[in-house]
Amino acid sequence: MIPIPLAVLVLGSWCIIYLTDTIFKSSASLKIPYEDWLVSHGLSISPFHVRWQTTIFNRLLYKWGRWKPRFLYIWFTLGMVFGIIAMFGSIILLGKTLMQTLTQMMTEIPVDQNDRMLQVVVPGVNLPISQLSYFFSAILISGVIHEIGHGVAAIREQVRLNGFGIFIFVVYPGAFVDLFTTHLQLVSPVQQLRIFCAGVWHNFILGLAGLLVLFPLPALLFPFYYTGVGALVTEVIEDSPASGPRGLFVGDIITNVQDCPVHSVEDWHSCVVEISQRAQIGYCVNAATLHQLSFPSRVYRRLDGSIECCSNSSLTDVCFAYRSNLNSPMYACLPARRAIHASQVCRTNADCQKDIVPSLCITPSIENQTRLIRVKHPPQIDMLFIGYPEHLQYAVVLSSFIPRYNFLSLHLPVMIETFCKYLISLSGALAVINAVPCFALDGQWILHSFLEAVVSSNILEKSNRELLGFLILLGGSSLLAANVALGLWMVTAR
Repeated sequence: MIPIPLAVLVLGSWCIIYLTDTIFKSSASLKIPYEDWLVSHGLSISPFHVRWQTTIFNRLLYKWGRWKPRFLYIWFTLGMVFGIIAMFGSIILLGKTLMQTLTQMMTEIPVDQNDRMLQVVVPGVNLPISQLSYFFSAILISGVIHEIGHGVAAIREQVRLNGFGIFIFVVYPGAFVDLFTTHLQLVSPVQQLRIFCAGVWHNFILGLAGLLVLFPLPALLFPFYYTGVGALVTEVIEDSPASGPRGLFVGDIITNVQDCPVHSVEDWHSCVVEISQRAQIGYCVNAATLHQLSFPSRVYRRLDGSIECCSNSSLTDVCFAYRSNLNSPMYACLPARRAIHASQVCRTNADCQKDIVPSLCITPSIENQTRLIRVKHPPQIDMLFIGYPEHLQYAVVLSSFIPRYNFLSLHLPVMIETFCKYLISLSGALAVINAVPCFALDGQWILHSFLEAVVSSNILEKSNRELLGFLILLGGSSLLAANVALGLWMVTAR
C-alpha cells in the first residue's frame, strides 16, 4: 500500500495549490492581476496539474535545428526508422508483459520483479523513498531530452516552434514542446515521422549514453577509486542486525560471507542469496575445544522440528549439532564467537580431517530458514549474524568503489551508479511507452503518419485509413491500460 504520510503530503500540497488558485480567481480585485501574472509567466494550474511554458529557449533550439542540416537529416532519418520499429516492438513487449502478469495471477506463482520487462513504479511502494530524488531527476531529464528531440526535428523540417515547457502531474514531472499545428500539417508524412519519432529516438540515445557511463565507471573512476577487493559499507541501517558494537561500521570492507568471497556489491547479494538457498554450513572445531566450551543443558525440540539445547537466556550461546564416529547427532551449547572464531567452514567431518588436531564439523541447530552467518571485514573481528539472510542483505548500504584518498566521498560512485541505472531504465521506459500506438501519446501520431506514408497507395479512401488507425489505436490503448491497471494492482496489493 502507498504510505499514508506520503499520500497525505501529496494530496495536501495539491489542495493548498488548487485552493490558493481558486481564491485568487474568485476575488473581484485579484482575479485580473492574478490571471495576467499567470499568462505573463506562462503558468497554468488545474487539479493535480501545473504547467509552465516559455520562449526563452527558442533561440537555442533554432540554433541546434539549423546546425549541419545534412547530419541532422541522417540523424532524424535513423530516428524515424527506430521509431517505426519501436512502435511495433512496443506492442509485442506490452503483450508479453500482459501475458506474464496474467499467468502470475492465475498460477499465483511469485515472479521476481527484476525479471519483469515492464512494471508500474509507485513512490513509497516499490520505489524507496530514499531514492525519489534519483527517480524524479531521471524522469525529468528523460522528458526534457525527449521534447528537445521533437523541437529540433521540427525546426529541421521547417515547422515553427512556439515554445518549450515543463509540467508536474500529481508527482510525476515532464516536459513538452508547442509546435505550430498548421506548419506541422503542411509537411509530408515522412517529415512528420521524423518529428514524431525524434522523442523516442533521443530517449534511446540517452539510455545508451547512460550505459556508456555505467559499464566503464570503474575505469573512469580508477584514478580516485579502486574496485575488486570487497564491498565498502557506506551506511548501516539503525537498529538493524548489522548495527551494534560487534557489527558493521561505515568504512568497513566486507571480504567474505561464510566461505563465499566478496569482491563487489553484486558478490555480496549473490552470496547472501546462495546462503539462504543452501543448508546451514558448519565449522571445524577440535574435540578438545568442543568439550572445553560446552556445558550441560536440556535438549528439546522446537515447534518447527529443529533442536534447541541452550536453555539459558544468553544472546551469545548457540546450540550446535555434530556427529562423532557416525553415531546419532549430538548437541552442545557453545559460546558462538569463541567456538567458531577463525574456524574453517565444513559440511561433514571429512572436511575437517586436513587439520593435524582431530576436529569435528559442528553445525548450528537453529530455526528453519534462519542462518548463522559469519561476515569477515578485516582488520575488525568477524560479525556473527543469526536470522533471515534477507534481513542482513538490507541492513547495510554497500559500494564496490573504495576511495584511494581519505578526502574522497564514499557516496559519490554510488550516486553516479544509481542515477545512471535510473536514467537507463526510465529513458528506455519512456521510449517504449511513447512508441505505443495509443491515444494522446507519440505513438498515435507516428501511426497516423506511417499509415499516410505507407498504405495511402493501397487504401485510397482517407476515411478507411482513419478507421484502420482508430482500430489500431483502440487496441494499443487497451493493451497499455490493461498493463498499467494490472501492474498497479499487483504492486499495491502486495
